Amino acid sequence: MTARTTTTTSPAPANAAGASYTRVEGRDKVTGAARYAGEIPYADLAHGWLVLSTIARGRIISVESEPVREMPGVLAVLHHGNAPRVDSDYVGMLGKPDPIVEVFQHDRVPFVGWPVALVVAETSEQAREAAEALVVRYEEETHDVAFSSAHPGTYMPDGDGMLMEKGDLEAELAASTHVVDHEYTTPEEHHGSMEPHAAMARWDSGRLEIVDSNQGSGWVADELAKLFSLDPDSVRVRSEHVGGAFGSKGVRVHQILAVMAATQLDRPVRVVITRRQLFSLTGYRSPTAQRVRLGADADGRLRALDHQAHSLTSTVHEFVETSAGFGRPMYASDAHRSVNRVVRLDVPTPTFMRAPGEAPGSFALESALDELAEKCGVDPIALRARNEPDVGPVSGLPFASRNLLAAYREGARRFGWADRDPRPGVRREGRWLLGTGTASATFPVIVAPSTAAVTAEADGTFTVRVNAADVGTGARTALTLIAAEALEVPRERVHVRIGDSDFGPAAISGGSMGTRSWGWAVRAAVTELREQLALGGDIPPQGITVRSDTSAAVGALTQKERHSFGAQFAEVGVDVATGEVRVRRMLGIFAAGKIVNPLTARSQFVGGMTWGLSMALHEEAHRDQATGGHVGADFAGYHFAANADVPVIEADWVEDTDADDPVGIKGIGEIGIVGAAAAIANAVWHATGVRHRNLPIRPDRVLNAGGALDA
Repeated sequence: MTARTTTTTSPAPANAAGASYTRVEGRDKVTGAARYAGEIPYADLAHGWLVLSTIARGRIISVESEPVREMPGVLAVLHHGNAPRVDSDYVGMLGKPDPIVEVFQHDRVPFVGWPVALVVAETSEQAREAAEALVVRYEEETHDVAFSSAHPGTYMPDGDGMLMEKGDLEAELAASTHVVDHEYTTPEEHHGSMEPHAAMARWDSGRLEIVDSNQGSGWVADELAKLFSLDPDSVRVRSEHVGGAFGSKGVRVHQILAVMAATQLDRPVRVVITRRQLFSLTGYRSPTAQRVRLGADADGRLRALDHQAHSLTSTVHEFVETSAGFGRPMYASDAHRSVNRVVRLDVPTPTFMRAPGEAPGSFALESALDELAEKCGVDPIALRARNEPDVGPVSGLPFASRNLLAAYREGARRFGWADRDPRPGVRREGRWLLGTGTASATFPVIVAPSTAAVTAEADGTFTVRVNAADVGTGARTALTLIAAEALEVPRERVHVRIGDSDFGPAAISGGSMGTRSWGWAVRAAVTELREQLALGGDIPPQGITVRSDTSAAVGALTQKERHSFGAQFAEVGVDVATGEVRVRRMLGIFAAGKIVNPLTARSQFVGGMTWGLSMALHEEAHRDQATGGHVGADFAGYHFAANADVPVIEADWVEDTDADDPVGIKGIGEIGIVGAAAAIANAVWHATGVRHRNLPIRPDRVLNAGGALDA
C-alpha cells in the first residue's frame, strides 16, 4: 500500500507540532522490544482458554468438567456453577454495562458464542486441549437471527438523538420536482485487530494488577473495581502498546475471567481470545437497512431530507448503530427527519466500530445524493455546494469551522474532476469500464475531561504522564510533540509515559477524542510548570511536577457545531467479463483542524480510506439462519482488503482553524473511512450505469446487474 501526497500547509518549525516525525516507539515495535499484553512473561503464569456455546438460545443443563479436570496440566474449570459472583448492577462510563460482564453468573445462553466455561492450565496448549474436550449439554430453544427493516419487532429506542425532525417533510416531498426514494444496506462487519484481545491478572500485595490491550486503562480499571466490589485505588490496569482496536477493546469477558481465575488460583492468569472467538465476544458493526428519501427543486436545492436507519441489537443489551445521524450537520433542507430504529435478535451485542453511524450512514446518504445529482442533471460536487448550510441544519448552532467546500475545491483540482464526462458507461480500457465518484465525509469533534502530570527532571529532561492509549494511531508521538512545543525544548528532551490507570483519569481512545483531550491536559500542565520554573532556583532530585485537570475548561467550551469534514474521490475499473471491481486510485482531502504530526496523520487518513475500500468491495460476515452462528468465522472466511486490493491512496488536508478553540486539534482517526465506500459505489455507477445500493459490491452482484457490461 502506498500513500503519495503533497502537503498544502506551511512547514512547521523544527521540534514543533506540525512537522513530520517518525514514531518515538517505532524502533521498539519493529525490533520486538515493545511487548504486547499477550506476550509479556510472568513467573508462575497460568493460561485460560474459553469454551463458547454452540446454540443460539436456551440454557445450560450441565458442564461435565470432572473428566477434564483429570487432564494433564489442568488447574481449574470455571463455569456458572462455581464461578465467583460479581456485581453487574452498576452504571459505568458508557451507562449500564452489557450483561456479558455477568459471565458465568447464570445458565442462560442468548447467542452462539456465549461464554460457558473457562479451562485454566499450566500451558495454553494444555488449556486448549482440555477446553476442546469439555462436554456442555444444553436445552435448546427456537432462535431468531434474521435481520431486515421489515422485522415486526423493530422499534425506536429511547434516548437522545434517536429522532430529529424539522418542517413538514411529506408536504415538501410532495412539492419537490425530483425525488429519490431507495433502501441501502450494509452487512455485518468486524474489527479484526491485528493484536488479539489479551489480559493478564494477578494479585500483588493486596492490589489487583491487569496488563491488558485496551482503549482506556482508567475505564477498564474503574469498571472492574465496580464489578468485583473493590476499592478503585486497589486496581491497576496497564496497556502500554495496543495493536489495533477500532472500538472493540473496552471491557470484555477475557479481563473479567482472568481476574476470576487469578483470584481462585492465587497466581497470575492470562486469557487470550482467539480469532474465531472474536466474532462473538468483542463486538462488531451491525448490519443496516437505510431508507433515504430526498426531495429537491429543479436545480437540486433540497426541500426534504428523510433518513430512516435500521440496525440490530442483542436480546441482552441495547446498542444502536446511529446511521441516520450522519446527515444532520451536512446539508440544508426545508424539512428534515432522521430516525434510528433497532430490532432485538438472538445475536451478540454490536458495538462501536470505526466511525460508528457515520460510516454506514454516509454510504446511504452520499449514494442517494449522487442519484439526486443524476436526476437533476447537476454535477455531484455542485449539488453538494448548492445545499451547503450556513448554520447547523437541524441544531441551528453556528459552525466552529466548516471547510468542506475548500476540501472539494482542492480535491477536484488534484483529481482532475473538471475533465470528467458525466455520462455513465462511456469510458473503457480494454475489458475494463472506468468511472469516477465522490462523496462527503464528516465526524464530530469530541473532547473529554482529562488529567496529565508533567515533571521537570533534574537532568534537564521532562516526563509526561497521561493515561492515554496509543492504539496504533501515533498518539504517543503526537503528545511528545505537543509537550515539546509547549515547553519550547527539543522533542528528545521529552519522555511520554501512557497506558497506566495510576496516571489518573483521562479520555479513552475512541470517538476521535484522544489526542485532542490528552493534548489539552498536557498543554495545561506545561503552562503551569513553566510559570513555576520561571521563578528560578534549582530543580530538586525528585524534580518538579505539575498536574492539570481540564474538566472546568472543557465544560466552558462555547456550544457550537464542531466537526471535521472531508471530500473523498475514487476511480474504479470494472471487468466486463468477471464483474470484478478494482479501485485504481483514491484521494481524500480533509478539513480536520491542527495537524500535529503529518506523517502519522496521513497514515490515519489512508488507513481509514483503505477500510472504506474494504467496506465497499469485500467485508461481509454471514450468519447461518439454521444454527444462528457465523459461516467462516475466521480471517480466511471474512475477507479484508489485502495489499493487492489497495491502489495508490493520496490523503492531504486544507487549513481549518477554529478561533474559539484553545486547542485547535480535531480527531482524525475515524473520518478517513466516512464517505469512502460511497465514493467507490458512485464510481461504479459512473463506470457501468448501474446503482449498487447493497454492500459489498461483489462480482456476482455486478454481473447480475448488467448495465454497460451487457453492451
